[in-house]
Amino acid sequence: MGTTACEEDVRAIWRRADGVCFDVDSTVCKDEGLDELANFCGVGPQVKEWTAKAMGGDVTFRQALTERLKIVNPSLKQVQDFIQSHPPLLSDGIEELVSLLQSRKTSVFLVSGGFRRIIEPAAQCLNIPPEHLFANRLLFENGEYKGFDPEEPTSESGGKKRVAATLKEKFGLKCLVMVGDGATDMEAAPPADAFIGYGGNVVREKVKEGAKWFVTDFRQLIDELN
Repeated sequence: MGTTACEEDVRAIWRRADGVCFDVDSTVCKDEGLDELANFCGVGPQVKEWTAKAMGGDVTFRQALTERLKIVNPSLKQVQDFIQSHPPLLSDGIEELVSLLQSRKTSVFLVSGGFRRIIEPAAQCLNIPPEHLFANRLLFENGEYKGFDPEEPTSESGGKKRVAATLKEKFGLKCLVMVGDGATDMEAAPPADAFIGYGGNVVREKVKEGAKWFVTDFRQLIDELN
């Protein structure tokens, strides 16, 4: 199938991007961090239903986040044990892609509706500095789960849009691309200059239909830069 004019526009923006934001769950990583934490805590199936609703755009992101965490109710020790026993399961090609972008002096960011504690090991694997990571924060009191920080923009629908606007302003980015698998990623453009849909781990029909350029392998993005 040939490329459309719209897809060609996105490819051109991708080639000249000075900033790239990657979603994390089912994009940078093969799995969904909160789903895996739920499995670890023994409540996987109940939580997965809410994840599907959130990713499909059927409920607000914050509503899904609140309900999922109520079900999981993770203690600080459970989260620490989970991180210890679950090293990052990185998607095929992501390390090479991020390394290539960094070699081109392109700023790389992780923007996720997941949790900073769980994502930090993946960021470290990819040499992405902490100040380039935007994600939610779990709150604990005496080791017990107390909620999440509502001030983090990624804790609600439209949050990735806000982060994209902030990044363009703060880092003076002229050409910012968002790459992700979900409805919340697609919302980030604009202000991001382009959105690339990623279906290497899971294909969400809404995203596949809405993205001007949809890829299923990070090799496609690498080849475009080379």
